[in-house]
Amino acid sequence: MCRSIKTLRPPFTEDATEEDMAAAALQYVRKVSGFRQPAPHNAEAFDEAVAAVTEATVALLEKLQVRGAKA
Repeated sequence: MCRSIKTLRPPFTEDATEEDMAAAALQYVRKVSGFRQPAPHNAEAFDEAVAAVTEATVALLEKLQVRGAKA
């Protein structure tokens, strides 16, 4: 699932931005929902899901400890 989402943690991506994380979240929500663009009555739920997944991604990458990575 979501094979096009790139790995954002070091050493694969040293400088992942929140924009990168939001793009990955959008791809994930599109895949899970089955909608590339939600209908107007689903837009709020879609946007909230993208924001929640982005937030979770930021939190995850902040907490991950990668062996051999420079601190």
